[in-house]
Amino acid sequence: MGIWYSRIKNAALAVLRVPERVRGDFLRESVRKNDLSLLVICGIIFVVECYNIARVLFWSRSGLGTLNNRIYFGAYCLLLAIAGLWVLARQMLRRASLEARQRMQYTVILLILAWHVALNAYDLHQDPGENIGVLTTAVLGISIFIQFSPGYALINFGVGYILFQLLAAPLLPAGQVLNLTITFLVALAVSLTNAHHASTSLLQRQQIVQINSKLQGLVGKDPLTGLLNKISVEYQVEKHLCRGASPFGLTFFVIDLDDFKSVNDQYGHPCGDHVLIEAAARLKSVFPEATGLGRIGGDEFAAVLDRALDQAEALAFGTQINCALGDIRWQNQPVAVRCSVGACACAGSDVTYHDLYVQADQALYLAKQKGKGRCCYFRITAKKSRTVAV
Repeated sequence: MGIWYSRIKNAALAVLRVPERVRGDFLRESVRKNDLSLLVICGIIFVVECYNIARVLFWSRSGLGTLNNRIYFGAYCLLLAIAGLWVLARQMLRRASLEARQRMQYTVILLILAWHVALNAYDLHQDPGENIGVLTTAVLGISIFIQFSPGYALINFGVGYILFQLLAAPLLPAGQVLNLTITFLVALAVSLTNAHHASTSLLQRQQIVQINSKLQGLVGKDPLTGLLNKISVEYQVEKHLCRGASPFGLTFFVIDLDDFKSVNDQYGHPCGDHVLIEAAARLKSVFPEATGLGRIGGDEFAAVLDRALDQAEALAFGTQINCALGDIRWQNQPVAVRCSVGACACAGSDVTYHDLYVQADQALYLAKQKGKGRCCYFRITAKKSRTVAV
């Protein structure tokens, strides 16, 4: 019994409340949908009630000469006033909080439902055989067109049903009372189901956004090291250059591990992966403020700084990188890891990623030629003339 009670309780809570994670989204969605639904409902009210008022004033033999006609005329005018006040209030509440707009919407809906109950009760007082189809349509229509939160659904249809029991039920046979009771219950069930469905859809939408965000992150990153991949590094550089060329310029480093194949041959590929992961971690410590830091090849990395370094600063970074890589260990044994670095700085606005990469790669090639384990530096001026420093 305890298990069944727990399951029923959880199912009831799932239907009777909106999850905290999507409560704000549910509120925005409800206000947006209900605003449109109420505009449609008010438009129908304007057409129908204007017709009813004209019918009383011009097409009835007695006009407003009888009490009955005056009551109907007043009722039609009252519903017109409710619709008109909503249209005015809607304009005034455009800058109000979502909660205030929601409360106003639900108040108008409750007034419309109460109006239908009261008018149907008056019809029954006048003619006990009067059709109650209009009230049934109004109750079911509200449940379909209006998105209630579970609490407001209970209040709305609960108040409507109490009014029906007080005003109309004593005038109806037991069968019709039962039918309308079922109508109110069905309307409540439809509203609760719609609220639950909307909440579930919002939760799924959030999950899809989160999954897409994770996938986007995976697409932009190297899966082994967690650094940016080649495309993302290029994007970061181009984005920086397209800002209108920062007055501080840009420096692009290409870092290639020397003799990395020998590490794989001597220790195996698991060691090689370990070295790449450790190299990435050490590059993060050397370039904590990098605009972009990524793995752009098998054992090749790139770093982007949002300022144009001079020769001494670039060479100092090259020394720091080699010092950081020098203490990488595998199974408590030191692994001789060092790198060659090519650096290219620019301060001009007419530079592309391709320009930077080609010059940094040439500087890297020069560093390899000069014995590896060192940094070479190129600089691109605004006129794309180059100076080389080793």
